[in-house]
Amino acid sequence: MSKTYSYKALNRSVGKAIHSYNMIDDGDRILVAVSGGKDSLSLLWILAERLSRIKVKYELFPVYIDPGFEDGFGNNLKEYCKKIGYNLKVELTDYGILAHSPQNRENPCFLCSRLRRKRLFEIAEELYCNKVALGHHKDDIIETLFLNIFYSGEISTMLPFQSFFKGKFILIRPLSLVDENIIKRFIKEKDFPNFVNPCPSAKNSKRQEIKSILNELYSKNKKVKGNIFRSLSNVKVEYLL
Repeated sequence: MSKTYSYKALNRSVGKAIHSYNMIDDGDRILVAVSGGKDSLSLLWILAERLSRIKVKYELFPVYIDPGFEDGFGNNLKEYCKKIGYNLKVELTDYGILAHSPQNRENPCFLCSRLRRKRLFEIAEELYCNKVALGHHKDDIIETLFLNIFYSGEISTMLPFQSFFKGKFILIRPLSLVDENIIKRFIKEKDFPNFVNPCPSAKNSKRQEIKSILNELYSKNKKVKGNIFRSLSNVKVEYLL
């Protein structure tokens, strides 16, 4: 493929994240959580593309956890993955329905995400995968920081590399240094299919509220996003309560 700006920026940031956090080793079996969105499709594509030109060899196992809403796109997503050489495992659940039911008093996104994450680890064990790759990018990490401050009363966010169950599984986020705008530009150039999220909370979540607030700040000062992200590795604990 022609090396466009978005491809080079995506590849450079993914390579830096993988190297900086030692995310991938030779012989890894990596479950790639595919949601049908721009982030996870870009993640699967770049991890597959890298295999053709790097010495480290690993295997990819894409998995889609279907939350159970009507008008789901699991079959279409599976056909797309087949076209790029991967057999997508589609796991049909009722997690989205349960999360939006009257019985759930928690944030529906929180419960659905927790249930899907639990199932991903179970499938990783079934497939003998030692790592699970998620498509969260730099903007997601920043937004999660403010979500946790505003709604959980704690200062924390997603980690690029995280061990679970005493090292049995490693969760990696190879897009953690990638700006969302680069991914948006990349998917347009690649002409990825558009899978519409049927979740009723997709456009009205707390994350969307945080994103709107942050985008307004970014529009006024281009240095804000970079400063927030750098602050996550420049914490002065002695100046916290």
